[in-house]
Amino acid sequence: PLALGLYTVNAVYGDTITMPCRLEVPDGLMFGKWKYEMPNGSPVFIAFRSSTKKNVQYDDVPDYKDRLSLSENYTLSIKNARISDEKRFVCMLVTEDDVSEEPTIVKVFKQPSQPEILHQADFLETEKLQMLGECVARDSYPEGNVTWYKNGRLLQPVEEVVVINLQKIVDKSTGLFTMTSSLQYMPTKEDANAKFSCIVTYYGPSGQKTIQSEPVVFDVHYPTEKVTIQVLSQSSTIKEGDNITLKCSGNGNPPPQEFLFYIPGEAEGIRSSDTYVMADVRRNATGEYKCSLTDKSMMDSTTITVHYLDLQLTPSGEVTKQIGEALPVSCTISSSRNATVFWIKDNTRMQTSPSFSSLQYQDAGNYICETTLQEVEGLKKRKTLKLIVEGKPQIKMTKKTNTNKMSKTIVCHVEGFPKPAVQWTVTGSGSIINKAKETKYVNGKFSSKIVIAPEENVTLTCIAENQLERTVTSLNVSAISIPEYDEPEDRNDDNSEKVNDQAKLIVGIVVGLLLAALVAGVVYWLYVKKSKTASKHVDKDLGNIEENKKLEENNHKSET
Repeated sequence: PLALGLYTVNAVYGDTITMPCRLEVPDGLMFGKWKYEMPNGSPVFIAFRSSTKKNVQYDDVPDYKDRLSLSENYTLSIKNARISDEKRFVCMLVTEDDVSEEPTIVKVFKQPSQPEILHQADFLETEKLQMLGECVARDSYPEGNVTWYKNGRLLQPVEEVVVINLQKIVDKSTGLFTMTSSLQYMPTKEDANAKFSCIVTYYGPSGQKTIQSEPVVFDVHYPTEKVTIQVLSQSSTIKEGDNITLKCSGNGNPPPQEFLFYIPGEAEGIRSSDTYVMADVRRNATGEYKCSLTDKSMMDSTTITVHYLDLQLTPSGEVTKQIGEALPVSCTISSSRNATVFWIKDNTRMQTSPSFSSLQYQDAGNYICETTLQEVEGLKKRKTLKLIVEGKPQIKMTKKTNTNKMSKTIVCHVEGFPKPAVQWTVTGSGSIINKAKETKYVNGKFSSKIVIAPEENVTLTCIAENQLERTVTSLNVSAISIPEYDEPEDRNDDNSEKVNDQAKLIVGIVVGLLLAALVAGVVYWLYVKKSKTASKHVDKDLGNIEENKKLEENNHKSET
């Protein structure tokens, strides 16, 4: 490289400077010398080498003591390059007749340290010009330049917004420069999380280069412009008994630490931190909630609905009624939304609500009225009615001759609650018959059955007794050898009553009886018309019928 037409050697600070003598060695060379020129042009000789004696001498120059080396081809080397080595050096070759000279310019370069941003502001405030920090790059040669960047973009000076001041200080002992650039900056809210950095531009042996500092992010303070209120809840809905946590926040930095909360029913705001807790809320907590800054400058609101569910069952608890009585039942619901209501009896869901115009034993049981709000998790209410249907014992006795014609089955059909105790007695001895068999007690009904083979006419008595009453009914049973009309056994013995089947059976019996009576009437009329001679026998039969009627009336009185 050439500087002003002269040969130039570029050296790095601290390295070795190598300067070849760019002259051709002439014939008759006596010696070679190196010198440098002072600023005023006066020469200072620093090295000598004889071509004949091959010896080297270095002049007593303090700046170059123990730093010089002159080779046989007259190349001069200077160790540990300094800024002060930046001079004009001259190689001289001397013969008897001539002195030849060739100058060399030495340029020394020093890379600065990585720039650092020092004296950083603790935070920045919007709408305020303040010192952001100082970018310092040390020990540069020649001097460098410092520029500032925000998010990778160059910051240009803007009055009252971006103010940059660059200072360059040289160390007199080393000749190295330290560059310090201060940045005053007026931030905006958008500068939150912005990355600020600085770059030093310097020259090296190979040209211009740059070094960048580590980026720095500043906490930007700005006032609150908006207040927001939130309801913190684990569920999307709130019900009675829940806790409500209100949170108020401002979008400033730093965020406000205190707020005023306005609660329904409270005239003045309640001063609190950014959260306000209400425990075990009731339905009267439903309403509009607000919060504001302590100076009431900004406000936000939200509406809270506290869901509730009330259930009133009438009657409820344990209720005892008599069979045949009416019992109105009502399940009244009051809720914040439409509720679903259903009934359960003895763990089985009912299709309709219970209604009792005439209580029967099968109506007894445990009734549950339950209601829920499907949209509100966990909001469910239920109440229970334990219905007890009591009744005095009712008895109906039937008899039936068994198919073997050797015995008869007597059944005592009993209704009542609490369950009656049944005893059997026989006419004469009055002894208790213990061989009776009972069916299962269901819906207040059961039957007690005995099998007998009477050798003579007997009267059986069935006694049913509970806490309400003692009932006694008797039935005359003929000896097994005496023919009589057996009474059919009540088909309810199995206690599996089917209302529809009973109705059909009753209708069938009535129709059958009517048809039988009609046929009997027609036959009787024909018989009377054709057999006048049989009138005496008819009179006799009618007399027997009268006797039988009297006998049945006596038996009925005895049974009663």
